[in-house]
Amino acid sequence: MNKIFRTGRSFEPALVDLVIAARPNFMKISPLYRALSAAGICRLRLVHTGQHYDDAMSGSFLRELGLPEPDIHLEVGSGSHAQQTAGVMTAYEAACLEERPDWVVVPGDVNSTMACAVTAKKLGLQVIHLEAGLRSFDRSMPEEINRVLTDSIADVFWTPSADADDNLRREGMTESAIVRIGNIMIDTLETMRSRIEAAMAPGEQHEFGLVTLHRPANVDTHEALGEIVSALVKLSRHLKLTFPVHPRTAGRLREFGMMEALDAAPGIEVIAPLGYIDFMARVFRARLVITDSGGLQEETTYLGIPCITLRPNTERPITVSVGTNRLVARSDLIAAAERALSDHTGTGDVPELWDGRTAERAASHLADLLSC
Repeated sequence: MNKIFRTGRSFEPALVDLVIAARPNFMKISPLYRALSAAGICRLRLVHTGQHYDDAMSGSFLRELGLPEPDIHLEVGSGSHAQQTAGVMTAYEAACLEERPDWVVVPGDVNSTMACAVTAKKLGLQVIHLEAGLRSFDRSMPEEINRVLTDSIADVFWTPSADADDNLRREGMTESAIVRIGNIMIDTLETMRSRIEAAMAPGEQHEFGLVTLHRPANVDTHEALGEIVSALVKLSRHLKLTFPVHPRTAGRLREFGMMEALDAAPGIEVIAPLGYIDFMARVFRARLVITDSGGLQEETTYLGIPCITLRPNTERPITVSVGTNRLVARSDLIAAAERALSDHTGTGDVPELWDGRTAERAASHLADLLSC
């Protein structure tokens, strides 16, 4: 097996940290972990910050995606943005001082992404941002702050699409550091496709909608969440809905006394959060997806499933310009769903390099970096 060694340290392969924190990170890191393990170009250290810390939100995903038990678990847990960020920085700094990685790969846009990137750079380490360059241009979103700050200090930008490249160029990033590798979430989908399809009930009709909600703008106020719940109840009279409820959303539904309305609606199936395979089996079968998630905008575009995103903007505009995604205000949810269900003009296109081979390209590029 060919190894890339640290400069001046004979017989010691380079150490690369792969950071995971929240469930979307796991889908991005798992194919990269497999590709780098197969390539044998470095030592890997899987660092779990603990931002999603319960078994339902992280443990089951690790097992399903074939990731090993993390080498380091920072056990940060929940808290305010400041508390989470500070906790990750303090704990990750200690881990890096104990053994310094040569490269740190941070995926996505959660608090841990930014916190680990800042910590690594202050220690003089090199950082790769996986899924770099995405922009909603909405600084009221914590994720946008995380994206912008991470890209401002990263050394290498692995981007999923041409619009992300353009964003980084406008921000003055070095052209040679911008490397479009494609959408690594699609790698996970294709790797797991046979298991997802096996989890689908034979002959089940695609006559239901799938709902996911978790963003503060949609669930943290009585007015916003009430408007969505009312629309879902009305929509469920014409289209059955399955609603895996995020813990944050479940808490708000109970606090605002709205869970009863969902439970009483015969057309709405309220269920606990699902593991990746069971959740994607439902996505595969859905006639329509209603969400405020980022990743689902990409997966539905790839699968050709109409997606209604309850947000005024998206950091993934390519899913709107070429895909099946539509940005919709809460007040327009019912009308938008009816249009999506009756529109038979086409299912959109799949962006370039969303082909299930993104991790291979990332591993190849990292091999080039390590050999320099």
